[in-house]
Amino acid sequence: MGNKNLPTEGSLDYLVIGHLTCDMTPDGNRLGGTAAYSALTAKALGMRTGIVTAWAGELSLEPLKDILIHSIPAKKSTTFENVYTSDGRIQILHEQAPHIFPENVPEQWRQSSIIHIGPVAREVDAPPWNGFSPNLLALTPQGWLRNWNDQGRISACSWKDSAQALAVAGAIVISIEDVDGDEDEIERMSLACRVLAVTEGPAGARLYWHNDLRRFHAPPKKEVDATGAGDIFASAFFIRLIATRDPWEAARFATQVAALSVTRSGLDGVPTRQEIQKCLMEVF
Repeated sequence: MGNKNLPTEGSLDYLVIGHLTCDMTPDGNRLGGTAAYSALTAKALGMRTGIVTAWAGELSLEPLKDILIHSIPAKKSTTFENVYTSDGRIQILHEQAPHIFPENVPEQWRQSSIIHIGPVAREVDAPPWNGFSPNLLALTPQGWLRNWNDQGRISACSWKDSAQALAVAGAIVISIEDVDGDEDEIERMSLACRVLAVTEGPAGARLYWHNDLRRFHAPPKKEVDATGAGDIFASAFFIRLIATRDPWEAARFATQVAALSVTRSGLDGVPTRQEIQKCLMEVF
């Protein structure tokens, strides 16, 4: 089953909080979720990385073998199915693991340099959280921007009670799909938070900072699987933001890294350290 729970002594460079997922594909179930893609990217960038999640053990966690994982008990892991049609993607939520509460986070990890809250299905409450003091509180609010019907079919929804979370976050990353292309919602979020990045698939990304907007074009790549590209962008962006204190440079780097990820399938899309170094050389 892999490393379900490892020792939690010491602080982390990068902590991601959210459900690991079972992703149903025509080739069988595979490990996924923001927690997996972002944590692996952070590890590739040299971060001491941890995950807080709820996981039932249906799949091996061997791909995450070098990442510290603290998991709360679950009878079923969060399970998604993606159905691709001529009209776009249909996403279905089949199972949902238990809620993650702030007190589930090991105390030693609450001062991690970067704390990334990355829900996929509203499994964690939005901040502020008492007793947490990262250098960067980073959010990917995808899971708060999702609703689902009795059959589990996912649709976009407004993020209710978002004002406090937007105000306290150091940086936020969403995809254009998360808000169903709603430019009014993007503008509202950009005005309410410090830094907002919006990923736009093959078109790249845009960044809002200090009442300014810049666009970053992605290099053309042959797309094999875009799953996780937004999570890879987010982790790369947050880490470079801490390192450079320059959101523009961080967005330029993250766009390059995310573009690489679509050329391979699933977690294999997470860039290697060698690829990351090449991106750093090209961008900086």
